[in-house]
Amino acid sequence: MSINRHEPSPARLCSLVDTPTPFAPVDFPSPASNPAHPKLVLPIHEQQTNQSNADFSMATSSAASLAKRSFPFIALFSLAYLLLTKRRILPASPSSSFSSEPSSSPPTIDDPNSQVEFDFAPFLRLYKSGRVERRVVPAVVPASPSAAPGGAASFDVVLDPLTGLAARLYFPVLPNAAAGDGDPEPKLPILVYFHGGAFVVESAFSPTYHRYLDLLVARARIVAVSVEYRLAPEHPLPAAYDDAWAALRWAAANARPGKFLARYGDPGRIFLAGVSAGGNIAHNAALRVGNEGVRVAGLVLQNPYFWGKEPVAGETRDAGVRGRLESTWGFVCAGAYGIDHPYVNPMGGTGEGEWGRGMGCGRVMVTVAEDDVFRARGVAYAEGLRRSGFAGEVELYETRGEWHAYFLTKLDSTKAMKEIDAVIAFINRP
Repeated sequence: MSINRHEPSPARLCSLVDTPTPFAPVDFPSPASNPAHPKLVLPIHEQQTNQSNADFSMATSSAASLAKRSFPFIALFSLAYLLLTKRRILPASPSSSFSSEPSSSPPTIDDPNSQVEFDFAPFLRLYKSGRVERRVVPAVVPASPSAAPGGAASFDVVLDPLTGLAARLYFPVLPNAAAGDGDPEPKLPILVYFHGGAFVVESAFSPTYHRYLDLLVARARIVAVSVEYRLAPEHPLPAAYDDAWAALRWAAANARPGKFLARYGDPGRIFLAGVSAGGNIAHNAALRVGNEGVRVAGLVLQNPYFWGKEPVAGETRDAGVRGRLESTWGFVCAGAYGIDHPYVNPMGGTGEGEWGRGMGCGRVMVTVAEDDVFRARGVAYAEGLRRSGFAGEVELYETRGEWHAYFLTKLDSTKAMKEIDAVIAFINRP
């Protein structure tokens, strides 16, 4: 085993599949043969006409551009808040009930609808009444069921009608698709992907993640399942972890011979991946894979969200930053898990132990960015995994001079494309 370094080197969805029970295998039409199948498109988009497609494409581009411009501001605002905030704010009680509806009466000084329980700036506020005021709400763009050869087609599906768990499926449109030459051969890797957003914001359907997955799938020639998991505080952890496991089970079930994903994807090459909080979710899913016997080929953690009570080598010792990250972790899990719980600190307080022995995959890739507050923890994770009893390969990729999840907003930059190509090489490696 080795560590290789490179530098910089909606929820308005209806049930769109006829599945009487969660995780039941689903038969879909071919994206190439029937690219506009109405059961695979969000209902709000079903009434679009061909005439409006050009206008919609322009709107999508504008939304993506807006997200690209605003994302660095959000990241910098969050960092400034971490550095300046010294007061400790207690997390919500696990028994809190939440509402996203505004108060119907003018607030008073004793009104719990106006008393802040937790301020997760700049994303949201939780009031003592349980009301959630979301201040950052990403735009939603539709899937792209039609694409030219060399691009990627996408469809939205509900994976579990009981919880509302949904996903956007991506398929590369290969050159032979236009000629009607049938399914790809050999079969393609299947990537189950989890978006970032501190467990409280963002969406698999946002312009940011649609653009990223669309490019990744087309460039890598892989199949992707981008998961729309439930967010805190309305659904505190472990809800996102449960959704991740459900999505992986769904992908595995539908990759069996004779099922839709198996027409395009290789069930022996299922990968888990995610950025930031999504990387944390992917890691915890991989550990569950090891305990429950589902087969996963590899794991990609991009700038993963891990933390702990004591700083690791190279990590900030600023008490305000550390206290704020600890309190926000308590918020997203409703106080159920401490900051050294394996969910957020896989290495534990000592950084040693055999925590990686149960990792259910053959290889792991960790990417970090030099100016990211989570960089040192990502490096420690990769190095600790090697000592933890993990029998597979560990690859560490570092980008100099960049901040957290920079590749999402600098997708066309040289550094971003190098990192994306490194991820592609890792996934497509035999």
